[in-house]
Amino acid sequence: MPAGESWSGVYFNAVYGRLNLVEKSDGVAGKWKRVDSSRWGELSGTVDGNVLRYTWKEHLIGAIGANGVVQGSGVFVYKMGQDGKIAELKGQYAIDDSAGIGEWNCVKQLNEKPDLDSINGENPSEVSPTRDWQ
Repeated sequence: MPAGESWSGVYFNAVYGRLNLVEKSDGVAGKWKRVDSSRWGELSGTVDGNVLRYTWKEHLIGAIGANGVVQGSGVFVYKMGQDGKIAELKGQYAIDDSAGIGEWNCVKQLNEKPDLDSINGENPSEVSPTRDWQ
């Protein structure tokens, strides 16, 4: 792990949104909500230096049952960007029972504190009407 760096933080990806990671005594826990608010996910894993190996689940917002959940495993490598100042996660993930591998690369956001409790299945873009309609 680069000197003075920590896994805890908020990392941005243009599709997967803000990934909130928190270091725990037994590894790392994280949650994210996609930029389009269609899905939210959670992960947990173990750290070996600058490598995080994790399992994950992603939930389709508004879906009920097994069809609303996708899960798999993945790996992130923590490294400093080309400027040497901003940290990045270079990652890959796989969906259980699938041969495909996807990329999940993120940039650590400066001065943002992770908040796992702020991410759940509720969709704040769904607003109740302000008037009663008959």
